[in-house]
Amino acid sequence: MSTTCDHAHDHDHALSDAAKATRLDEAQALCVEAGERMTTSRLRTYELILEAGGPIKAYDVIDRFHPDGAAKPPTVYRALSFLEQMGLIHRIESLNAFVACDTRDHAHTAAFLLCDCCGSSEEIAIPSMPEIEATAARTGFQVKHVTLEAHGLCQACQAA
Repeated sequence: MSTTCDHAHDHDHALSDAAKATRLDEAQALCVEAGERMTTSRLRTYELILEAGGPIKAYDVIDRFHPDGAAKPPTVYRALSFLEQMGLIHRIESLNAFVACDTRDHAHTAAFLLCDCCGSSEEIAIPSMPEIEATAARTGFQVKHVTLEAHGLCQACQAA
């Protein structure tokens, strides 16, 4: 995470070890339920995204993949694609980064509050977008998913 402000970022956005373990178990169960395999490279990629505590770029995942060296980029990119298809992660377009999905409902419209200062992200629930879908339908377009990104300052950075 790069910072664009001049105050210390002592607020932590990382998951606890117990929460991370629960999320990894849930991801494996989701894959089994869908008839998919959670391979070791997929699991490691998801684990690194969970550990990041916020948006993480693909090359940072690649660099952290092995304790003694980076992973091969195609391995990580395939894992990222799979995790995104399974609804376990989201791609934040404006940051060219990935973040773990914060909801158990894997078929939803994603919306993110992104702190431009400390780099944190928070996924928020927003209602279905019937107007967008209706407008799209009039032109023959079918909406598969919508991602909303709002940039600003988190509460901790505003207080600093």
